[in-house]
Amino acid sequence: MKNLFVKIAAVGLLMLAPAIAQAAEGYSTANVNMRAGPSTRYPAVAVIPAGSSVEIRGCLSDVNWCDVEFYGGRGWVSGQYVQALYQQRRVYVGPQYYRPLGIPMIRFSVDNYWDRYYRNRDFYRDRDRWSRGPDYYYRDRDNRDRDRDRDNRDRDRNWRERDGDRDGRNRDRDWRDDNQRDDRQTDDRQRGERQRDDRRGDDRRPDRRDFDCRPGDPSCDE
Repeated sequence: MKNLFVKIAAVGLLMLAPAIAQAAEGYSTANVNMRAGPSTRYPAVAVIPAGSSVEIRGCLSDVNWCDVEFYGGRGWVSGQYVQALYQQRRVYVGPQYYRPLGIPMIRFSVDNYWDRYYRNRDFYRDRDRWSRGPDYYYRDRDNRDRDRDRDNRDRDRNWRERDGDRDGRNRDRDWRDDNQRDDRQTDDRQRGERQRDDRRGDDRRPDRRDFDCRPGDPSCDE
């Protein structure tokens, strides 16, 4: 009976073996970005130099992207930049080689993956938007940028309108001040002329020709 249980356990382990996540050794074929998700639109987390060794932890079944480990870091690289050794030759990692190379097919979840590897990254705070996909993230960001630009344009227009109103009020005030100043100058000039005329009139000595001299009038004598 004991041997029977041992055999059953052994068979169970053999059945589970393909499901256990394995790693295949691969090589980068170019200086390639390792990204936070299976798309070029996800943030880059490292650069893998050409010819570097990576551990392939799994690949997606629908797109040719693989989860790799490089110097203790984790991220995603397109299979067209990763080769693996298959039957004594290097081949680009693709779905047809997943099973022969022992590469498991996996799924990607921003929440789980980022919680595990990217908690200390700046982009982690935006994981809620990223979790809806990079297209949604960039569309949301573009919308926010457009809203911000529109708000800035509205503020600029309001400032220009306020500046224009203020300039208009200043011009009106300057025009009124100029008119008032001209009026005061005109009044001062007229008042000065009258004062000069009055002084000339006071200083003018009467001309004896202004009087009709009558015979015997002493004022008519020299």
